[in-house]
Amino acid sequence: QVQLVESGGGSVQAGGSLRLSCAASGYTYSRYSMGWFRQAPGKEREGVAGFYTGDGSTNYADSVKGRFTISRDNAKNTVYLQMNSLKPEDTAMYYCAAASGHLFGLSKLIPRLYNYWGQGTQVTVSS
Repeated sequence: QVQLVESGGGSVQAGGSLRLSCAASGYTYSRYSMGWFRQAPGKEREGVAGFYTGDGSTNYADSVKGRFTISRDNAKNTVYLQMNSLKPEDTAMYYCAAASGHLFGLSKLIPRLYNYWGQGTQVTVSS
């Protein structure tokens, strides 16, 4: 049973930073894709950043490029999302997700391609 547990959300002022963590357990695949997604009230879930463990490739939504960084700690089986220069429009529930196999390029940012989801962590950015 794959489990993903997010943490690290909170409230911050515009321009601030947060680091989200996603602890993964129960994954039996040696290679898989991980993604961070967000969903604001009344909006569709959107991909923010994606990562493939096989080659370390990453992809980002245009709205977060240069501000957000996805990374992985193999020893801790944890994926992180470092978020800098936060804006009020970054306010949303953030979810991590996992998918078996290699999601190429921007397909890493497509929610329906992911099999497993965490429960989410709220990020609120005030102006």
